[in-house]
Amino acid sequence: MTEISAILITKNEEDNVRDCLASLVFADEIVVVDSGSTDKTEEICRSDPRVRWFAEEWKGYGPQKNSALDKASAPWVFSIDADERVTEGLAREIAGMDLPSSPVEGYRVPRKSYFGKRWVRHGGWYPDHTIRLWRKNSGRFADRSVHEVVRLSGSVGTLRGDLLHYTYRDTADFLERMERYAALGAQELRKEGKRAAVFDLVFRPPFTFLKMYLLRRGFLDGALGFRLALLYARYTFAKYSKLREPDGR
Repeated sequence: MTEISAILITKNEEDNVRDCLASLVFADEIVVVDSGSTDKTEEICRSDPRVRWFAEEWKGYGPQKNSALDKASAPWVFSIDADERVTEGLAREIAGMDLPSSPVEGYRVPRKSYFGKRWVRHGGWYPDHTIRLWRKNSGRFADRSVHEVVRLSGSVGTLRGDLLHYTYRDTADFLERMERYAALGAQELRKEGKRAAVFDLVFRPPFTFLKMYLLRRGFLDGALGFRLALLYARYTFAKYSKLREPDGR
């Protein structure tokens, strides 16, 4: 019987998806939901016999991942993004688990994120625990356009092995994606009934910088920690600026 289904959403991920799939050595099947790739993503995915491929229109991060979740046939699921890799240690840990007898409904894993080629150790970037392995019927992704999270009914355990996250290639990559993420973040705040005041534009960006650089010790990452704190302060300003736009003020 299939015990673990890995789930993954893609679009034009030919540079990432091969290594991502290869790291899922514990998965009995891999459900891939693609939203219109025009590169070799489909060819690479279909070369893995465990992959079940589905092409669907884009619905937002949360709904798209829930679509993949619904297609999983195993009682347990592991969620991963194309720019992530399961380390050998985490793979061994999962493969050695007696999941049917698990006392919890899901497990969070520590995530090591890289900016370019550097592992960012501070500023809130590590261990960045996130729920990735859970009993299929016990959790779903929140219906969010961005920063999707798993809502789990039941207790959660913590695994020791790391999940690697190769996030932004460089500052230009961050800035290119920032506008899109800021717009989606503002959209989510608006859905929650929140509005942006001048206070948010003046004080939230510097607080973001101070939180990352000082309170979360981003300064220990040297110049990179300073740069990241500035970039996230800029993202915060962009998000709340977009939240004010409908008011025209």
